[in-house]
Amino acid sequence: MADGGRIINFSSSTTAMMLPKYGAYVATKGAVEQMTRVLAKELGEKDITVNVVSPGPTDTELFRQGKTEEQINHLAQMAALGRLGEVQDLADVVAFLASDEGRWITGQNIRVNGGIA
Repeated sequence: MADGGRIINFSSSTTAMMLPKYGAYVATKGAVEQMTRVLAKELGEKDITVNVVSPGPTDTELFRQGKTEEQINHLAQMAALGRLGEVQDLADVVAFLASDEGRWITGQNIRVNGGIA
């Protein structure tokens, strides 16, 4: 990667939610979060930022798969903002981190989740 580049990894807000039956899933996401922190330090001398975005429940076809409307509404109400995230909510944060305006942010886990965790 060229000097001054941006790396944006993805994790999940489930790492902070202590949900039963999510052990293996959050273990992999936790590894991504720690790798992000280490890479931020390793690549900092090249002015490369490394961050991780951790979405909360986001209204996508995959998210809705296998869930009842009651389950979806419950998850939406868990967020402080009282709704599911939208793809654009995530895209805006990723675009910011990738831009020059995000140049001083590195090694961070940005939870884009409406305040769910």
